[in-house]
Order: sequence, then structure tokens, then C-alpha cells
Amino acid sequence: MRVILIGYRGSGKSVVGRALAPRLGLDFVDADVEIESRAGQTIAGIFAEEGEAGFRVRERTVMVQLCGRDNLVIAAGGGAVLDADTRADWARSDSPVVWLTASAEELQSRIATDATTDARRPALTDGSVLEEISAVLAEREAVYRNCATLMIETGQLTINDVVERIVSALADGRSHEKDPATGDGRKEN
Repeated sequence: MRVILIGYRGSGKSVVGRALAPRLGLDFVDADVEIESRAGQTIAGIFAEEGEAGFRVRERTVMVQLCGRDNLVIAAGGGAVLDADTRADWARSDSPVVWLTASAEELQSRIATDATTDARRPALTDGSVLEEISAVLAEREAVYRNCATLMIETGQLTINDVVERIVSALADGRSHEKDPATGDGRKEN
């Protein structure tokens, strides 16, 4: 079994993944941490030296390797969904892809309380944090939605609530289905 968590930075992929993995008896890997470990520098450093294109090549390499492993919960980087080959790998693997969502304001609040964000993550636009979140979410929403087999709005939930919803969806098979009317991941509120 493999579970892939997707969503914007601050959506809870890492904290949920760390709590979910032991519940499922799986290992956990944060793809961004793996990229930084292999590169010997932060994502911001990779962006500064190699640009976004260089980072995306590294991200793709790590995602291919992680998706080739079993018994794993993967917290994918927020932009991993941008790579068409990565999305195709997820579809072929028949892994549940869980999209963790939150409002732009909630994401901004979570990012503001993460002391490592400024040092580790590059700005993706020239706007304020809230403007960047809103703009990037607007660009990526359709891709997140298309990848997801399960969508969970995390805004008012605890980490344990999110984990319980994922475990429940996995247990009854809802995490592998798409809504036949929309093609979207099944939504869990």
C-alpha cells in the first residue's frame, strides 16, 4: 500500500503523514525533506542555484523513486502535481491520492507560525504571502482536484480528525473513487 498526500504548503501534509503512517503500519517520507537531504541544501537554496526548473527535475526524480516503493505514506511537495509524468505515475499506481485543502487565510496563518518556512521555502510570486497563496491555489486547484481520489478540508479539523477521515475512507474503499458526476476526488468534510 502507498498513500500520497497532496496540497498547498501549510495544508498539513507532513504532520498528517507523520500521524497517518503508524496508524496504517507504513513508513513516512516527506518528499521535500528527501530532496533537501539529497541536495545538501534547502529548497530555497536549490531554487537560487538551479531555478524552479532544476528543482522540478530533482522533485520528479524523488517522486519516481518514492512511488516505486510500497508500504509508504508520501507527503508530496505542493508543486509535485505540476509534473504530468508524476500525475500519470500516481494514476498507474492505483494509490489513493489525498488532497488536503484549507482556505488561503488558514494556509497563511499556518505558514506564519512555521519558523522554518522563510529559510527553507522560496517565494513563488512577487506578492504578499496571502496574494501568493491565492494566486498559486487558483493556478493549481484544477490539477489538485484532478489528481485527488479523496479531498479533505482541514481548516477546522485537528490532525487526528484528518487522520481518522483518511483511515475511514481507506477502510471502506472511498479513497480510490472519483465522483462519477464531476470526476473529482470524493470530498470528506
